Amino acid sequence: MSVERLMTKRDVPFSLFDVNILDATDEELQEISSTMGLALSVDEMRTIVDYFKKEGRNPTDVELQSLGQAWSEHCCYKSSKPILKEFIFSIDRPDILSRGDAGVMVFDDDYGYALRIESHNHPSAIEPYGGAATGIGGILRDVVCMGAQPIGLVDPLCFGPIDTKKEIPKGMKHPHYLVNGVVSGIRDYGNRVGVPTISGGFFFDDRYTGNCLVNVACLGIVKRDELGVNYASGPGDVMILLGGRTGRDGIHGVTFASADLTSTSDEDSRGAVQLGDPITKEPTIHACLEVNKKGLITGMKDLGGGGLSCVVGEMSLDAGGCGADVDLDKVPLKEDGLAPWEIWVSESQERMMVTCKPENVDKVLEIFDMWDVLATPIARTTDTKHTRLFWNGQMIFDMDLEFLTGGPVYNRPYTIPKVSTKDDEVFPSARADNATMLAMLSDLNIASKEWAIRQYDHEVRASTVIHPMVGKLNRTGPGDASVLMPVPGRYKGLAAAVGCNPWFTAENPYNGGRASVDEACRNIIAVGARPNALTDCLNFGNPEKPERLGEFREAVRGLGELCRDLNLPIPSGNVSLYNEAPGGVGILPTPMILGCGLIDDIRKAVTADMKSEGDRLYLVGRTKDEMGASLFFRKFGGKGGDVPGVDADHLKLMMDKMLDSMDKELVKACHDCSDGGLAVAAAEMCISGGIGLRLDLTAMGDMCMERKLFSESNTRWLAEVSEKDAKEFESIMGPDAVCIGITGGDRFIVNDSKIDLSLDEISRAWNEPMWNLMGGGYQ
Repeated sequence: MSVERLMTKRDVPFSLFDVNILDATDEELQEISSTMGLALSVDEMRTIVDYFKKEGRNPTDVELQSLGQAWSEHCCYKSSKPILKEFIFSIDRPDILSRGDAGVMVFDDDYGYALRIESHNHPSAIEPYGGAATGIGGILRDVVCMGAQPIGLVDPLCFGPIDTKKEIPKGMKHPHYLVNGVVSGIRDYGNRVGVPTISGGFFFDDRYTGNCLVNVACLGIVKRDELGVNYASGPGDVMILLGGRTGRDGIHGVTFASADLTSTSDEDSRGAVQLGDPITKEPTIHACLEVNKKGLITGMKDLGGGGLSCVVGEMSLDAGGCGADVDLDKVPLKEDGLAPWEIWVSESQERMMVTCKPENVDKVLEIFDMWDVLATPIARTTDTKHTRLFWNGQMIFDMDLEFLTGGPVYNRPYTIPKVSTKDDEVFPSARADNATMLAMLSDLNIASKEWAIRQYDHEVRASTVIHPMVGKLNRTGPGDASVLMPVPGRYKGLAAAVGCNPWFTAENPYNGGRASVDEACRNIIAVGARPNALTDCLNFGNPEKPERLGEFREAVRGLGELCRDLNLPIPSGNVSLYNEAPGGVGILPTPMILGCGLIDDIRKAVTADMKSEGDRLYLVGRTKDEMGASLFFRKFGGKGGDVPGVDADHLKLMMDKMLDSMDKELVKACHDCSDGGLAVAAAEMCISGGIGLRLDLTAMGDMCMERKLFSESNTRWLAEVSEKDAKEFESIMGPDAVCIGITGGDRFIVNDSKIDLSLDEISRAWNEPMWNLMGGGYQ
């Protein structure tokens, strides 16, 4: 069917069409939505028809395109908002300074810290280098528009196995290609813009093969009296567009992100991937922070999803119900010939919008000119609650902002998923021996990610106190959380760590959501910081499928309830749905948590590497018979089993006790027990410290050795304590800390098992896999 008969070209010297939706059938409305790339349903199109019937006219193509952006899942959260309201949005605390484009929390009496995480999944699956790079660019803008200086980047990533021999879905890229492109994009953008990449993670599983996940986060620091807002001050403000020029890159980016990937997405949607430019971004950051610091602007917001079509309305409506008149022909372009609708919805990168009083326009423009950043006044706020667009004086767009930005909200049907239980458990035949231990350490979800980490600059800005890898030079192992010193000369630190377990979430979404929060808290506690706030990126499948939405709801319920019990706010976050490969294969449900913690004195921070021989190694926390979705089960053919839960009261108690011990400087090294259980955690401590260990797990009770070593029960740490401090440590920790080993020598030995390996053997097993797969080889 052709919809050309429903589109009438206006008699003007530029491209503008009236679209006859008032007389269209449902079939024609669906075809209009598809042909114009709106990604709106027939019911949504019917709602638009009703609006324009009241207006007594048909919409222009610019108006329809704007609605397609504003009503996309990516922009209005139409499937997730009711669930987020129920479990997340109501968690409050008085030290939340802002819930703007980035959340901002109190850091100290003078400063706040900003935190935000987002997804750039679909663009990275199509063009990994550009998709990842622009993900970094976008998350930097979210922090900058709060008036905050970016101080750290975090990049948790999910891919199919790098060495997979399975057939790749048509139109999709091999994981090896995606990993290389994504890491290169993050490296080049972050390093060039001068912000350290301080933390992250890699998660490998077959279910990410057709739809990788690229989540990116940013932290920032801002003086509390310079905290910015993301909206205008009222009618009469001037809107100044600044940064990069507008082009055809990024058109329909949010609608592309709000639908499943298909076998033709590479061909159909490549234009939806934006083009990043860190060289433009760096001076833009400086200029934005300067005009904010000098009090010359009333508001600032980044042009992300939906571009101008979203930012103008949001900055206006949030200013107490303003509208805006926009001279669209004044927008600086990358090339001639763009239609008005293309300019309006383009998501070209490196663009920001600031609002200011008319008397400050020249001062603002002068500062941007000094930084050699393009800045152009294009609009003015009004008292109408309407956005109106003009092209050479002719009005081409006039819409009520509440209708445009409100968007539909759905309480879609969901199915509560069946969860893995002990009744279904099939225990693997593998036993605790050298081969099993080496296989665990060399699994891609455990093995060293140094190949990627060493490509990132985590030292730039000279404030990184604890790095992503810790330990002796040329023998480093994994850290738990990175620690920054955000304010020069002040010893107060900001810790950041990722928490995520998609395998737990797949088998038991409620427990998986809680485990992600628990892991973020464990990592922060392990360096001596107290968890303070979280930001979450919720990556799930198609919400129109009840089983997918059921996974989402249960995971959000789990993490929300635990955050409420811990009094941990989530002042910012992101939802990424429709993460499905061609053929409808969904990703592992993946709630990605970035936790932030505060430490009063960075000089007391603790790292995971073993420090000396003859010390005691304590297991802190309770190890339970919870093998469901563990690496041991996944790797060796186990099935079923209970997925580890979280006891909120026990977690609070253990966190308090661990921090008390660390404040008294009783803990020399600490590492959380997560993937692979205590066996892997202990081996990693040995690898990073270059010191051997003899484990004796008798004190853990009667469970079999495999369950003791490889259970992944939550709320557990390994702590190295000197013999002279052992009694004081035990008196603080009570029965939830048991001595399970003594450090020393050059071997990793587990009594009553067949595990007896040299440090060199476990180091090579852990270090080699990713180097060998990605090139270069482990030296």
